[in-house]
Amino acid sequence: MPDPRFFEDLGPVSLADLAKLTDAVLADPGVGGRMVAAVAVLDHAAADSVTFLEDRRHADSLAAGRAGACFIRKADAEIAPADCVLLLTDRPQAAYALAAGRLHRPRFGKAEGIAEEGAEIGPRVVLGSGVRVGRGTRIGANTVIGPGVAIGRDCEIGPNVTIGFALIGDRVKIAAGVVIGEPGFGAAVGPKGMIDIPQLGRVIIQDGVTLGSNTTVDRGAFEDTVIGENTKIDNLVQIAHNVRLGRNCVMAAYSGLAGSVRVGDGVQFGGRSGVAEHLTIGDGARIAGYAGVMHDIPAGETWGGIPARPIKRWMREVAWLTRQVEGKGDKT
Repeated sequence: MPDPRFFEDLGPVSLADLAKLTDAVLADPGVGGRMVAAVAVLDHAAADSVTFLEDRRHADSLAAGRAGACFIRKADAEIAPADCVLLLTDRPQAAYALAAGRLHRPRFGKAEGIAEEGAEIGPRVVLGSGVRVGRGTRIGANTVIGPGVAIGRDCEIGPNVTIGFALIGDRVKIAAGVVIGEPGFGAAVGPKGMIDIPQLGRVIIQDGVTLGSNTTVDRGAFEDTVIGENTKIDNLVQIAHNVRLGRNCVMAAYSGLAGSVRVGDGVQFGGRSGVAEHLTIGDGARIAGYAGVMHDIPAGETWGGIPARPIKRWMREVAWLTRQVEGKGDKT
C-alpha cells in the first residue's frame, strides 16, 4: 500500500470496473463484483490488491505471493495460483498502470506544515500539509516542501529546492535547485499509445547526506529510493527510481544511476560516469570518470571505460589501440 502521507486512496473498486478500464477480460466473470483497494508489485501484493506479471521469469513470485488479482497474458494463465483472480490482457504492465491511476493519487494539500521551535524558514517557503521540520533546520527562500514530507534536525536546505514524497534524516545538506521525489521515468505501451506508469514509492535520505546543487533524486516506482548515511553527492547528479545507494559513497558531478541499481557502502563514482539499470555495485568499488557501467561490479574492484571493465584491462586495451593508431604495433 502506498504511504498515505503522500498518496490518497481512491478505492476500493470492483474487478469488473478495472477490467473495463483496462480492456482486460476476467478469466472468471462470476467474481467481477470482488473489490480491490490497492495496486502492488508481486513481492508486496496482498489479498485486497491487484498486481501484474509481465515476464514469466517472475512466476515464482506470483506463486509465492498473496495477490487477490493479477493482470496477466492468457498464455501465462496456467502458471498463476488457483486463488488469484486473473485479468487477461496483452499488456499487463500498462493495465497495472491504469489501475494504479484509478486507485491512488498523489496528495496536493494546503500549505499548513509545522516547523519545530528553532527552525529557520526563509521567505516564500511553502510547507505542505502534514510537513514536519526538525529543530535547528534552515530552509532557504522559495523552497517548496510537499505534503507529508518529514525533515530531521540541523539540516541545511538551500533556496529553490523542491522536495516531495520524502523522509529526510538529521544533518542533511541540500544545495540550491535540488529536486527530490519527482516521478521516475517509467512508461508502457497502452491501447492508445504510451502511458506513464504511476510512481508510488518514496525517497528515504538518511543522516548526514549531502546533495549538490541541481541534483535530482526520483521517488521509487514500486519500492523506495534510498540514499545511505553520510553519502556525499556533487552537483548535477541523477539518481533514478528504486535506487539503493549505500553509506559513505561519493558521486562526482554529472554521474548517474539508472533505475533499481544497488550500490554497496563506500563506493566512489568519477565525474560523468553512469550505471545501467538493475545492476549491483559491490562495497568499496571505484568507477572511473566517464565510465559506462553495463555489468555488475564485484566489491573492491576499480573499473573504467565504455563499456566499463576492470581498469587494468581497460588501460592495456587503450595502450594497445594507441600503438596501432600510431603505427607502432606488430606488423603481420
